[in-house]
Amino acid sequence: MTIKERYKAVIEWFEAHMPEPRTELHYESPFQLLVAVILSAQCTDKRVNMVTPALFEAFPTPEAMASATAESLFPYISSVSYPNNKTRSLLGMARKLVDDFGGNVPGDIDSLLTIPGVGRKTANVILSVVFDKAAMAVDTHVFRVSERIGLTTGSRTPRQTEDTLMRHIPADKVARAHHWLILHGRYVCKARRPDCLNCGLTSVCRHYSKK
Repeated sequence: MTIKERYKAVIEWFEAHMPEPRTELHYESPFQLLVAVILSAQCTDKRVNMVTPALFEAFPTPEAMASATAESLFPYISSVSYPNNKTRSLLGMARKLVDDFGGNVPGDIDSLLTIPGVGRKTANVILSVVFDKAAMAVDTHVFRVSERIGLTTGSRTPRQTEDTLMRHIPADKVARAHHWLILHGRYVCKARRPDCLNCGLTSVCRHYSKK
C-alpha cells in the first residue's frame, strides 16, 4: 500500500464514521477555549471540564482574568496538573490579550505564539477550532496514532508529524483530521493497549499488519 492510498483510506473511513468531530473541551468563546487548552496540557479534558465552569464564572473575560492575582486564581485550578505553572500562564495570557490584542484572541500563529502558555500545539488548536484554518495540532494521541497507522514513519518530534500530515491531508479536511486522530487515540488506539478488535482501520494499519 502506498502512502497516498493509506491516507485516502483513513480519511474516507473517518469521514464515514466520524463526520463531524468536535473538541471535548467545554467553552463558549475563543478566550474560554484558549484557557481550557492551556489547562489541558498533560491533563485530561474531563478534569479540565470539571474546573472551568467555576473558573469562567469568576473570570469570564480576559480583562477579568488579567486583573486577578495568582492567589485568587490558583484555587480554581488547583486540581489540574501543574497548577502553579498554569496559574502563571493564564495570568500572563490574559494580560497579553488585554495589552496587545484588545482583549481578543488573535487568529494567526505568529501572534498566538507570543502569548504566555501558548506553544505550537495550543496555537494550532485555536487556529483550527476557532478560526477553521488548516492547522494540525499534534498532541500525544495524534503523534502516536499517526505513527502506528502508518501516516508517518519514524517521526521524532511533533513538528515532524505535523509537517507530514499537512503534506498529505487536504487543507479542507485538516481541522477535522486533528479531532479524528485525537479521539481515535483516546478511545480506540490507546497508548498501552490499542483496541484493534474494535478498530475499523485494521485493514490499512501498519501496526496491525505486523501483529
